[in-house]
Amino acid sequence: RDPTDAEIETIAQTWSEHCSHKTFTARITTTRGDVVAPLLRQLRDCTRTINASFVVSAFDGNAGIVRFGDSHALAIKAETHNHPSAVEPFGGANTGVGGVVRDVLAAPAIPVALTDVLCFGPADTRPDQLPRGVLHPEMIREGVVAGVADYGNKIGVPTVAGAVLYDEGYIANPLVFCGCVGRVLRGYDAIGEPRVGDQIVVIGGATGRDGIKGATFSSMTVDASTGSVAGASVQIGDPIVERLVGEVLVDLLDREVPLCTSLTDCGAGGLSSAVGEMAEKLGATIDLALVERKYPGLGPWEIWLSEAQERMVLGVDPRDVSEVLHRCLVRGVKATVIGEFTGTRRLIVQHGSEIVVDMPTDFLFDGRPQREMIADLEPHPTLATTSRHVADHAQMVCQLLAHPNIASKEAVIRRYDHEILGATVIGPMSAPWQTGPSDGVVIVRPEDENGFALGIGVNARYGLYDCRSMAWSAVDEAMRNVVSVGADPSAVALLDNFSWGDPSRPSTLGDLVHAVDGCCAAALAFSAPFVSGKDSLNNEYESDSGVRQSIPPTLVITALAHVPEVDQCMSSTLSTIGSAIVMTGLTNDELRGSHLDLLLGSDHGGLVPQPDTTAPLRYRALYELIREGKIRSAHDCSEGGLAVALAEYCLTSPFGLDVDIRAVAATDVVALYAESNGRILLEVDPNLVDEVCERLGLAVLLGTVSEDPDLHCRTHDTQFCVSRTQMATAWSGEV
Repeated sequence: RDPTDAEIETIAQTWSEHCSHKTFTARITTTRGDVVAPLLRQLRDCTRTINASFVVSAFDGNAGIVRFGDSHALAIKAETHNHPSAVEPFGGANTGVGGVVRDVLAAPAIPVALTDVLCFGPADTRPDQLPRGVLHPEMIREGVVAGVADYGNKIGVPTVAGAVLYDEGYIANPLVFCGCVGRVLRGYDAIGEPRVGDQIVVIGGATGRDGIKGATFSSMTVDASTGSVAGASVQIGDPIVERLVGEVLVDLLDREVPLCTSLTDCGAGGLSSAVGEMAEKLGATIDLALVERKYPGLGPWEIWLSEAQERMVLGVDPRDVSEVLHRCLVRGVKATVIGEFTGTRRLIVQHGSEIVVDMPTDFLFDGRPQREMIADLEPHPTLATTSRHVADHAQMVCQLLAHPNIASKEAVIRRYDHEILGATVIGPMSAPWQTGPSDGVVIVRPEDENGFALGIGVNARYGLYDCRSMAWSAVDEAMRNVVSVGADPSAVALLDNFSWGDPSRPSTLGDLVHAVDGCCAAALAFSAPFVSGKDSLNNEYESDSGVRQSIPPTLVITALAHVPEVDQCMSSTLSTIGSAIVMTGLTNDELRGSHLDLLLGSDHGGLVPQPDTTAPLRYRALYELIREGKIRSAHDCSEGGLAVALAEYCLTSPFGLDVDIRAVAATDVVALYAESNGRILLEVDPNLVDEVCERLGLAVLLGTVSEDPDLHCRTHDTQFCVSRTQMATAWSGEV
């Protein structure tokens, strides 16, 4: 027989790039005929090779799960909500947060921290530069930030870490990465696969037309018509309902014998995906007429495919159904039995007496042919280095501080509540003056002595020239973030989130292959396993004439690390006049893709920051020094190089710095502006400098903390001073 509309749409959602990761599981050959292992397999194999004892679950279920020592197990996940945020910024970002929270709820875990990484076009883009049908970047930014703030603040979970980046490549395709960490509930070990006869219970929000075909929409390329035809693909969030759903799940699952056998969240693909995935090994019968609806008039296929928010699907033993329904009623959460798991290995969906879907589950989940793709692994063209000249270093420091990628994000940070739940020990702004940036953040519950740190690594500009090095740099930056706040570098789990262009283009797929290789190489070097991830592909805009514009290859790495003792957390705030300033790591002539080149206005060639294979040993040595109380504060070097790191360090306190950078590199431009990996600034007792440098193995004394609040710097060619007023004004974005 011919398939029904609902069956066609079910296959479309299940086989979409968003749901089935066709590219990451594809059979890839190079233009030279070599075979590349599937990308997802490479990441999984990397994690298996590391074999970290703290990994409980990796690349399985809705979130990765780790347990550091005797502490609570943690679930972590990061998702993207890019296409929806381009069409309806507030709703797209709002439901992006809601979606990743549900992923963690389905672990099952109760959310305790949120992250967000946001990528926009330049806010000063002229309206006549916008492609047809594209919202202005400033409008997108305001809507996205408001959407993130609205959901996180209302649901009562702190938004503690992230980044905000600007690039012309994001004008038509903004990127919204939403992450969540949760504390795993006691019933985790008893939650597994559904059993024959278990009832299918949907709890949470009612079903409407919002979000229909969201999974397929998120797998497509954007064009001028997207905003007018895809509005219904953006979901409508209700954080208060999700908060209540979370409370119900704690009631049902935070016990030795939970009141359900299985659960998942209702996200991309709606019930077709959630129920379908749970029924993969057993089969199920569902009656859509029983589904709670927002309003009448929904067709069966709309009920089945709707991605209406705040819904979870539970598999419940028939003996426990009445208790589950009662507990939901007490909490004011809608709950409905819509079917059962059968053991027939067929997915049968009815609407009353009408059968709208009847298909074998093995076809739905195993019937899609493996995608075959071609990757061009030829490196990007090299460009001989041309001279970079900076006439006025003080002025360049201020220009770098004022660049939107580097300037203060306080206006965004203050929109989010980052201290609710009372567990934020180190927040996004450095304490106690809250005037400078933190590297990582630390979360420790008031009743605990240990907790976790979060760090973020991302720099898409490197990917324009060398995706493998870009990926390594993102891992290194995330590791630096958590080590700089006192986390244990031997207890770090990673997330990978890839946002890319059209992988059917061999060069774009080749960049993705290189990035995955860089991820795996860095993870192995740091012994930091990947436990979860997400890919968002086809982030391109097609003009009326058929010309495509892709985003820069963007990889976000999130590091979740153990903090064994809260009393040994490390701030990025200068603490003591007279302290020595030491930099660990090596500075190389690696300026391609740097923020200096951005300001100079052209590509001057050379290398992007290369992998520093000695960094893992130094980070371990630094962690031991922090534990012994021999480091007073720390701040990593990243965007803008040493010059920006020194200025930011000054902004964290009322003190200043007096430094000499001649021992850093042979030229002033390299010493001040190279963004080499593996470097961290340290504040040290002057009497301990020799010991600290010896134990780190690669470190240089730069100068001292001064009572004078300005930055004084001696270079090979000159000496310059940047006043605190100049630095603060520039960093505030006023220059």
